[in-house]
Amino acid sequence: MFAHKLACAVLFFTCVGNAPAGDLVIIVSAKNPVGPLRAEQVADIFLAQSGRFPNGANAVAIDQAIGTSVRDDFYQRVASKSPALVKTYWTKMMFTGRANPPKEAAGNEAVRKLIAGNLELIGYIDRDALDDSVKAVLVLH
Repeated sequence: MFAHKLACAVLFFTCVGNAPAGDLVIIVSAKNPVGPLRAEQVADIFLAQSGRFPNGANAVAIDQAIGTSVRDDFYQRVASKSPALVKTYWTKMMFTGRANPPKEAAGNEAVRKLIAGNLELIGYIDRDALDDSVKAVLVLH
């Protein structure tokens, strides 16, 4: 079990360190103790299926602006949803009173700044916008 976790951690940090520009990274505050996440876990948080990180702490998603390529790419890679399907999904969720879509921030820098100061937030940015104020919990190639 320990060897499996160690192998996963080594693989994760190798991927994060070698991610070429253009990759998307899912980020949390550098102070957040959460470890690597799977795409399914990230999708559950962003689609309001879960409001918690795997360690039980609250998780609040921050989206990029509607119509941006980074947002469209994120939902396609994490949830296999086109922009039209994401819009339909949130229309249904709001109409039935089950959930509201995540709040939005305008661009990589705004997302990164919000997340750096709040342990509950999770978002996504271009790999080249990553800095020490946040940490990557998943890299989408």
